[in-house]
Amino acid sequence: MYDLTGFQRDLLYVIAGLDEPHGLAIKEELEDYYEKEIHHGRLYPNLDTLVEKGLVEKGQRDRRTNFYTLTRRGRREIRARKDWEGQYVDESFGE
Repeated sequence: MYDLTGFQRDLLYVIAGLDEPHGLAIKEELEDYYEKEIHHGRLYPNLDTLVEKGLVEKGQRDRRTNFYTLTRRGRREIRARKDWEGQYVDESFGE
């Protein structure tokens, strides 16, 4: 996961937290987090990159709507990232 941008990592986390999210649902979640508009030209190329890297699978709900799910590798990468972060910031941080 070290070769991903922060935006791509955020995409992975949003996908992990939603049940087969489609592009618009992912976009809305990130807009809430970033407090600004996420343009399609930024969102979809980054989703495609995650698919190409084998971290996310893209499925088709209907002719116009794709959905995204984490692959086994994507879940493994998120766990590894959480473990790495835990070495530096534990659950009591910020209390």
